[in-house]
Amino acid sequence: MPLKRSWVESANSPDTDFPLNNLPCGSFRAADGEAHCGIAIGEMILDITALEAEGLLSLDAEEEVFFFGDWTEFMALGPAAWAAFRETVTEMLAEGAPDAEGLAAYLVPQADAKMLMPFAVSEYTDFYASKNHATNVGTMFRGAENALPPNWLSIPIGYNGRASSVVVSGTDVRRPWGQLKAPDAELPVFAPCKRFDLELEMGAIVGQDSEGPVTVGEADEMIFGYVLLNDWSARDIQAWEYQPLGPFQAKATATTISPWIVPKAALDPFRTTTPERERELLPYLREPGPMLYDIQLEVGLAPEGKPETVIARTNYREMYYSSAQQLAHHTTSGCPMSVGDLLGSGTISGPDKGARGALLELAWGGKEPVTLDSGETRSFLEDGDTLTLRGAAQGDGYRIGFGECTGKVLPALDDPYGGRG
Repeated sequence: MPLKRSWVESANSPDTDFPLNNLPCGSFRAADGEAHCGIAIGEMILDITALEAEGLLSLDAEEEVFFFGDWTEFMALGPAAWAAFRETVTEMLAEGAPDAEGLAAYLVPQADAKMLMPFAVSEYTDFYASKNHATNVGTMFRGAENALPPNWLSIPIGYNGRASSVVVSGTDVRRPWGQLKAPDAELPVFAPCKRFDLELEMGAIVGQDSEGPVTVGEADEMIFGYVLLNDWSARDIQAWEYQPLGPFQAKATATTISPWIVPKAALDPFRTTTPERERELLPYLREPGPMLYDIQLEVGLAPEGKPETVIARTNYREMYYSSAQQLAHHTTSGCPMSVGDLLGSGTISGPDKGARGALLELAWGGKEPVTLDSGETRSFLEDGDTLTLRGAAQGDGYRIGFGECTGKVLPALDDPYGGRG
């Protein structure tokens, strides 16, 4: 599919994340101080909330859908409404649109916008679905012969996380405290995390409720769009707490998402298949067609006051299980899914060392520190480090991008209980 040209000239650049082919959905603080829904187009944001309020954009709903300034109400309208809205906005922003001059008054420069959470996160589930990542981590802790658990090739492994700790890009993340236990110590201590890490992931946003089990194809239809996702991880806290029930406080500090939800429709031209199966999946997990996407991903790390080093490059197509498979599996128990549920893909790692999506893998548990362009090394994150995830699908003369997913590590609190502990 070629570039769709827009009267917003910056949207026609081959370097922008936001051509007319994309139309990602975000929320921003408008001049009136309120949260508004917006569509990214080139270097600008089209103010959807203002257009609806002034009667220039109607979804035939009983009430205003964008009044509250996020996309939750709109997602609940379903796939037919998503498609109709996308067609309408495409026509409004297309080159030669008759109302371009009037619509220009509803454009806001992205550079001036404070981005907000684009939807209300209902629940959050994180998966462990990259074979390269699972193999690397398993090899470090259990040896190569037992790297993958017996169930891994049959089932998308996941855990329920904390929706309350999901934050939008640009939010600082404070180093957590927790129970840490050295290998040679008899008992744990309560101290700041020493092995704080990132996880390069994609997040799928559920746009429809479910009752009872759904197929992989039905699950794919329920997904509204995708975001970049950094699931910050306290590796030393996790090492002590995770047996027998898995991650808990080690994954509860924060999960950062990119500010723009890229609609599934924008990614359709980039669909690709999952890797060849080493073990046949049970029928309910088999895909009716390509469910992954060819999305190039990278991680940048910048120490405070110093330039960024890209420490990893990989691709979303490396996943073993797609978000649709993860969502379908999530419903097998009868678990109802809700509008605004967020599914983290799990760390995305490729086969090469430079394609590993976490410092745990890149530095091999601290044994092989990563050297930055500044000459410094990292085994895990240090205070003041800024992490930036980027991703884009490359089209014919255009790219479908997500914007940046950024967070800075702040020092741990001196006393997390303020003298109350």
